[in-house]
Amino acid sequence: MNSQLLKRSLGVTDSQALQQAETTRLLHALQPAPEVQYDSSNENWEDVESHASEAVEGVETRVWAHRAGVNCLEIDRFESRYLLSGGADSSIHIWDLEAVEKTTRSCVYHPLGTVRKSSLSHKFGVTKLSFYPFDSLAFVSSSYDHSLKIYSTETLEVSASFDLGSVIYSHALSPVADHLLVACATQHPAVRLVDLRSGASAHSLAGHSGSILSVAWSPHDGNILATAGSDGTARLWDIRRSAGCLGLLDLEDSVGNIGDTASKKVSRPMDRLKAHVGACNGVAWTDDGDYLITTGHDECIRTWSATTGANTLSHFGPTIKNANLSTLLPLLAPSYLTVPGTQIMFYPNVNEILMFDLSEGTLFKRLKAPGIALAQPRESTGQRNIRNRVASLAWRSGHIELYSAHSDGVIRVWMPRTKEDANVEAEELEDATGVMDEDKNRKRKRETLNELYRDLTRQKLTFN
Repeated sequence: MNSQLLKRSLGVTDSQALQQAETTRLLHALQPAPEVQYDSSNENWEDVESHASEAVEGVETRVWAHRAGVNCLEIDRFESRYLLSGGADSSIHIWDLEAVEKTTRSCVYHPLGTVRKSSLSHKFGVTKLSFYPFDSLAFVSSSYDHSLKIYSTETLEVSASFDLGSVIYSHALSPVADHLLVACATQHPAVRLVDLRSGASAHSLAGHSGSILSVAWSPHDGNILATAGSDGTARLWDIRRSAGCLGLLDLEDSVGNIGDTASKKVSRPMDRLKAHVGACNGVAWTDDGDYLITTGHDECIRTWSATTGANTLSHFGPTIKNANLSTLLPLLAPSYLTVPGTQIMFYPNVNEILMFDLSEGTLFKRLKAPGIALAQPRESTGQRNIRNRVASLAWRSGHIELYSAHSDGVIRVWMPRTKEDANVEAEELEDATGVMDEDKNRKRKRETLNELYRDLTRQKLTFN
């Protein structure tokens, strides 16, 4: 950091480069923050600090956000203040991230509002939550109960509900389009597009031969959609075209067969073009829209050119794990936080989070949450122990904060902790210890004087 400040003072680098160097350093310093907790258990804590100290030591506490497990997270993109969490018990919580000031001491958040199971809400677990792209006063939720619902953020009441007739694994709203089409990934092999303006299903995109597990709109073109399915294929669509599908991503193609190369002859049959050997359950775009990232049951992460569909052949190593049918999405840190040409990706790898360089596939860090690998049994509900896995990731824009949803019911926060922070905390601890030692010395001296006084007063005085 001192070298960057020197370069800036000499005019070698500009202020933006200095800021990116500092934010990159903070990204690499991300650590679990167990003292920040999200609690909806409605239990009365007698000693919050003692429980926080237990979390630091790696002992699971009784605090949970959703008792049956947290399935998904979403943070509003306008104020970066409100967090939505969806549970396996069909409940939805909204949290105010500014309700409590985050410090080095313990802080516990409680839900600002809750959507509980009722005749109007979801019946089964929530699979995805999304704020409206142009207004955070409403959000969309999907569930295993086949329904897509619209909620008011202020009242948490259902504004509209759509029954799609099959399990909805995920959904997506375009952040740039003029339309309000929700692309839904369902058990049905056709992509369902629901128009929120008309309240009807606009049309379907047919092409997959199995369940669709993930969908993602292009960040720059509101008509381009990427999908991934259980048939192992990843497809690009233009919803304005009658044919729809622009092309398929092929793991053996490092040249590309989409866009300008579409007219070139494809040497392999279309039905054999696979993005992954096994189900493909995740697809995401980079911020600039130039690349796509897919995840699959072959335990591989692949990056693709969005222009040509070419496999960039980036290799992310043998540590990748992926076996669940549910949507598994990597999270990309905002590109403005890192130097140009590099981008950091976070991958939910069962019970840990892997931090990669997206372009090179280099593993920077393994973020492991404090605690045990198995969720504790719920005595009141009689649930079995389930493996504690990371179900979803969310980034708080404008901050260096990563949020993760876990199947043990906990929402965990990851914040930077640099060497400077550690030194400051050590000095504060040393000062506090010094004050405590001084108080102990005073107390010991006072007790000694009291004992001397008592001994003197107990002696019998005789006069000759």
